[in-house]
Amino acid sequence: MSELSFTKKEPINKGWSKDKKYCVTDGTGVKYLLCISAPVEYDAKLLEFNMMKEVAKLGVPMCKPIEFGVSDEGVYSIQSWIDGVDAEELIPFLPAAQQYSYGIEAGQILKKIHSIPAPETQEDWEIRFNRKMDNKIKRYNECPIKYEGGEAFINYIDSNRHLIKNRPQVYQHGDYHIGNMMIDADGHLQIIDFNRNDYGDPWEEFNRIVWCAQRSHLFASGMVDGYFDGNVPIEFWKLLALYISSNTLSSVYWAIPFGENEINTMLDQAREILIWHNHMENPIPTWYRSDGFKNYVRKIV
Repeated sequence: MSELSFTKKEPINKGWSKDKKYCVTDGTGVKYLLCISAPVEYDAKLLEFNMMKEVAKLGVPMCKPIEFGVSDEGVYSIQSWIDGVDAEELIPFLPAAQQYSYGIEAGQILKKIHSIPAPETQEDWEIRFNRKMDNKIKRYNECPIKYEGGEAFINYIDSNRHLIKNRPQVYQHGDYHIGNMMIDADGHLQIIDFNRNDYGDPWEEFNRIVWCAQRSHLFASGMVDGYFDGNVPIEFWKLLALYISSNTLSSVYWAIPFGENEINTMLDQAREILIWHNHMENPIPTWYRSDGFKNYVRKIV
């Protein structure tokens, strides 16, 4: 198969990836996803493509990698097409039990992805993530825009750095949240956008659950329960609060180049996180199995 064999090519203008994305159709009417990256991205995109093949072997529902190569436009990959709707647009409006059920499935899928170990040559997580947190704190302190009460994030980080010692590392999707999921035509959950894939602490992958919780508390609760089979250790919540604190610090200066709307989105999100965690005094967020949970969901995994 070659991208030159497609008879129709429609651009997809969604998401934050620098890749150019297209819905392409071949002569028989079959649709595919075509992603094109800059030539300098060749090595990274080849690794991403090969790792997607490994993930697909695990039975993860996703865009299946089909072909990788180089064209006049750059480095390209061809993946199977998913007909469906964005999960973040559908799930919040489903019955409560169904929202939770999709969350359970998302957690179970993530557990499969994390079954792929990191290379033995991977840098020690404690060293790597401490360096990352130090950089984020520095950039946040230099940022002209601050969160109201934002010092709570820094204080939590400084008091809990010891939690990242001796943490395992695995393959990560890199951007795992409801915005990178779809519900296909048969009602099945599908995972998309592996372009930020990486290796790291498996629990760090939950740092974007904030986006899930903002759309559906039940989905977010289900995702945690599905991953841990209903037995969530308190150590997870303490460490996740650290990762969310770190991620939130970097969000505001990340948003500045994208304009006022994105800045306000991050300011609002930080405010909500501080409420959920009582200004980082409680590692278990209030959205987890929130009031009325058992009335909505009869069977807890």
